Amino acid sequence: MNQETLDKMISLRLRGMFNAFKTSLETNQKENMTIDQFISLLIINEWDDRRNRAIERAIKQANFRHKASIESVNFSVERGLDKNQVQRLADLSFVKQHKDLFITGSTGTGKTYLAIALGYEACQKGFKVIYSNTARLMGLLKSSKAKGTILTELRKIERTDLLILDDFGLQPFDATARMNLLEVIEDRYGKKSTIITSQIPVKEWYDIIGEKTIADAVLDRIVHQSLRVELYGESLRKQKLDERYK
Repeated sequence: MNQETLDKMISLRLRGMFNAFKTSLETNQKENMTIDQFISLLIINEWDDRRNRAIERAIKQANFRHKASIESVNFSVERGLDKNQVQRLADLSFVKQHKDLFITGSTGTGKTYLAIALGYEACQKGFKVIYSNTARLMGLLKSSKAKGTILTELRKIERTDLLILDDFGLQPFDATARMNLLEVIEDRYGKKSTIITSQIPVKEWYDIIGEKTIADAVLDRIVHQSLRVELYGESLRKQKLDERYK
């Protein structure tokens, strides 16, 4: 009967329950528990298993450049990174309130790492996240427009709780990219959150976007209510290389 129960659990895709029940049979754990405790054990294991798999799927779908965590953010180097501010950001209130976050600073100061760490935190708390290099996303949208699938791509982005646009402004926006950027920002305005990282100060974004009307429309929607982290100092990557070759 026990094997039949295990088989049915697998058939019903109750992997958490399967593992808990199988372990209880192998260790005689069930004999030391009441029926209520045993049922609770099965439910908790199934819940945890489904939650962990959901997190794994969310992280995979986010397509992060690399792994990152809030716990591993380096506060030992002076670069304008306030630990209390990072901890407040990590509670993801800004995502729940549909606010945007700008992380600016020179190359190597940890902008991308911080953005991805917040993205990982969001995945673990059940939010849908997309990470992309800004130029790559604009190229994808341009390609999908030619294929006639751009509405599908825009709807996917619109439904995402947290969009991370990395390296904003490293490549100039052409006319198509400007319009696609406006579409993305317009769809998400006041409904979802966006993290933008850039080596370029926010005050210079107007010139980067180009075309006065579109630049005004984009910046009017994201600048005034945004949260900001400005990093400075020497490149962390350069420091690591210097230490390695000392």
